[in-house]
Amino acid sequence: MLIGYARVSTADQDLTLQTDALAKAGCERVFTDKASGAKDDRPGLAEALAFARSGDCLVIWKLDRLGRSIQGLIALAADLSARKVDFRSLTDGFDTSTASGRLLFHVLAAVAEMERELNKERTIAGLAAARAKGGKGGGRKPALSPDKLDTARKLLAAGDKPAKVAKLLQVGLSTFYRHFPANERETAAQ
Repeated sequence: MLIGYARVSTADQDLTLQTDALAKAGCERVFTDKASGAKDDRPGLAEALAFARSGDCLVIWKLDRLGRSIQGLIALAADLSARKVDFRSLTDGFDTSTASGRLLFHVLAAVAEMERELNKERTIAGLAAARAKGGKGGGRKPALSPDKLDTARKLLAAGDKPAKVAKLLQVGLSTFYRHFPANERETAAQ
């Protein structure tokens, strides 16, 4: 029996592309998860693995849908092999029922992990470069610029209420209060 497994990382992502491909490949049963591949607790994968019997084939759309580390992927493949359950990836084009498919699986798992590590290194290097240029090195820009903060201080000193100042600066009241806690508002008003 062909058993499909599909996963997306967040609840707002759509599984349709994967589930359609699995159905087209002939999967009689498809299990799904909406969870990060780094998480060990994925109920859909656990169900798929428990459902699989000797002679079945676990089919996935792409290798990274199963996990994020070589160790995890190899351990899963070894477990499936010990249970005589084959493993196939539609996009990556391998099938562990063949010797060449097993070799390709190991090569692709290594490349996928290397790609994740390189991406992590590039991100860290980019953040360091941004910090070296005087930036924060990532994250959102502040809602209130130094000019707007100065304006807010002057308006508070003039006796304007926080809600009015926040509206004039076009920011939410909670954003305003984050920049001007109660003790700072009292100091500005004096």
